[in-house]
Amino acid sequence: MSAVTISAGTASKSFRPDIEGLRALAVLGVIAFHFGATGLPGGFVGVDIFFVISGYLITRHLQQEIERSGSVDLWAFYARRARRLLPASLFVIVTTLVAGYFILSPGEQELYSKGGLFASTYIINLWLIRWSLDYFAQDASNNPFIHFWSLSVEEQFYLAWPALLLLFTWMRPGRHGVFVAMATVAAVSFALCAWLTQVSQPWAFYFSPLRAWEFAFGGLASMALLDGWAARSRYAPAVGWLGLALIAAAYLTVSDESPFPGFIALAPAAGAVMVLLAGVRQSRMAPTAVLALPPVQWVGKLSYSLYLWHWPVIVYATMLAPDLTATHRLLLLVLTFALSLFSYHFIENPIRRNVWLIAGTGRSLGFAALITTTGAAIAFASATLAGDNLSPQQRMIVQSAEKPSAARALDTRCVADAETVVPEACRLGAANGRKVVVLFGDSHADHWSTPLSEIARQRGWRLLAYIKSSCPAASIDSWNTRLHRAYAECNEWRAAAIEQIKQLRPSMVIISEFSTFYVENGINDLGDHLVDRASWDSGVRQSVKALSDAGIYVAVLRDVPLHKRYLDKCVARALWQGRGASVCDTPRAEALDDSIADAEKRTVSTIRNARYVDLTSLFCDPTVCPAMVNGKLAAHDRHHIAEPFAASLAAPLERAIFMGTSIDVVNSRSPSDGAPGPS
Repeated sequence: MSAVTISAGTASKSFRPDIEGLRALAVLGVIAFHFGATGLPGGFVGVDIFFVISGYLITRHLQQEIERSGSVDLWAFYARRARRLLPASLFVIVTTLVAGYFILSPGEQELYSKGGLFASTYIINLWLIRWSLDYFAQDASNNPFIHFWSLSVEEQFYLAWPALLLLFTWMRPGRHGVFVAMATVAAVSFALCAWLTQVSQPWAFYFSPLRAWEFAFGGLASMALLDGWAARSRYAPAVGWLGLALIAAAYLTVSDESPFPGFIALAPAAGAVMVLLAGVRQSRMAPTAVLALPPVQWVGKLSYSLYLWHWPVIVYATMLAPDLTATHRLLLLVLTFALSLFSYHFIENPIRRNVWLIAGTGRSLGFAALITTTGAAIAFASATLAGDNLSPQQRMIVQSAEKPSAARALDTRCVADAETVVPEACRLGAANGRKVVVLFGDSHADHWSTPLSEIARQRGWRLLAYIKSSCPAASIDSWNTRLHRAYAECNEWRAAAIEQIKQLRPSMVIISEFSTFYVENGINDLGDHLVDRASWDSGVRQSVKALSDAGIYVAVLRDVPLHKRYLDKCVARALWQGRGASVCDTPRAEALDDSIADAEKRTVSTIRNARYVDLTSLFCDPTVCPAMVNGKLAAHDRHHIAEPFAASLAAPLERAIFMGTSIDVVNSRSPSDGAPGPS
């Protein structure tokens, strides 16, 4: 999930319609992206445009003050920012919390109220870094406060940037020394951002020092070296049009699958700088001719309010009606503008221009402290109230979603992360069992570790789990959505794991993998990098045959259903709203692609010592895959079996896999005790 920002802006001595128009262009891209306009997959890069605008305006304003007085009145600066930003944001936070009471389940209210608390104190970006690093974290698209991350980055920028400029000035570096110093900051920040985009994308995306280069880009554009060139050069208008072309290209070609921000973010950031420079020279040939059109100016004026409102509007609407039509989205857009007009005219402007507050810096800062404290207090109270509203049934759903599998409960390393390439077997079941069973695959193998570990314990076997996040057992080249690149680590880990398993000579290997995430099918909407059926069948055959040829019995489990909704959230909301859990059921035809299973079954049936195990009847009847099965939540998201339900599957899983197989009468030798890994 990608989020966006909005610039608070700063009043300048002369109004720049090109800047207002650039704000409109940025916020419209953001709204289009979040409202599902598939033609603008990169609309979220409006964040970069807004960061550049902020860097440009704030740096120019601070430099002018330094030139006039030799310093900056930091308290007055913070007071202006507080009057501009805080009142509208508090109003949106409180309104979102109140609406959430009626829409969200108590568990969600408790979680997202914490987001409201961090949003009120402008550190939600730091909370989201930790949240995003958890593979099993709840999906970000349901968080009605996630868009406040960018406001947090801006507030942190406002705290640090004036001090940095003062430091540069104090050092007296010469005519262009401040420019060089700021360019150095930009270079270092960008280099770290580009590196971490590949290594740990949430840090590159959310951490304000790694976004400082975009503010610095704007700051550099405001300085005399570039500003003077733009005022004199006859090429400035052409540069502005080139900048708009870069922004348009980013909107049309970047997607949330791209390794962002990194090098890709250079396009919208550089484009914004070019447009800003073109606006310095008053020319009818510059992009200002388009950006100054009255409708564009009107949207730019509302951009801050539009940004604040659009995300909770679309999030809550999608929760209430998951299958929104184009007409619904148009009506929601109208609602967003209506709310924005209200907060702009009755909250934002009246407080920003309040004579009493303007008259004293201390008054504005005290008011800011009051607003911040009020927002945090209301969010904390909302979280507390939500916790009190957790009925036994609601608590059961929360616990079902949060309880880890047997493998992850033993050691979080039992599910290897994306960067791991050396496999380590997790040891479950009976500690000193003579027979060994191996569980092999991705996170869909992990959720079977719970019933399999119980079977192994009862039978006196050892269960060794070789599991890697988003890495199929099938020998295919896959794409990692977190790394935003080809998953070379998976290929290396898989090959090493198969070799280790062959050396262990276990009695059986059980393979489970999220096939609908990797192979072309009719139900998956989770990714764009899917392999064709022939490649998948070949990959399944290669891995299974490698184990079979080593004399190992292999059982391949059919993949579990892929539900249309996150079941933990959907069921909890339905019950909170007085509806039945059945509203969260998924039609069988929309949860399972039988053609994948048929092809896998044909492939496995041709391999010696291998069999295909279809457990679909445990999850679905002939027409529907229910959200609740025998009073238990079927999945804790859309496709991972909820732990309590998984535990209840031990008996049928044992019958399906082991009864009638040769595992009880052959391979009774004591296998190697040398399996590496956590115990």
